Amino acid sequence: MPTISMFYGVVVTIYFYDNRQHNTPHIHVRYQDTKAIFDITTCEIIEGNLPKKQQKLVQAWMEIHHDELIANWELALAGEQPYKIEPLH
Repeated sequence: MPTISMFYGVVVTIYFYDNRQHNTPHIHVRYQDTKAIFDITTCEIIEGNLPKKQQKLVQAWMEIHHDELIANWELALAGEQPYKIEPLH
């Protein structure tokens, strides 16, 4: 699961081998010892949890980079390596 971005201690990854079995475009996010899965379309957590501050940072980042996340999801569906996305500044 390659890391596509890191900012403020948040690590964002996306699977690119098993996405054919997932219907919802999503990313995996880790912060310290918490984990969450975010729906790319809605920017909402669909599994797990993060502290509120980090959740809001991830959601802001996702809104800024929505098109890039969708493009990465399409690459992942094709079994190709997703590319890095600029971190939140």
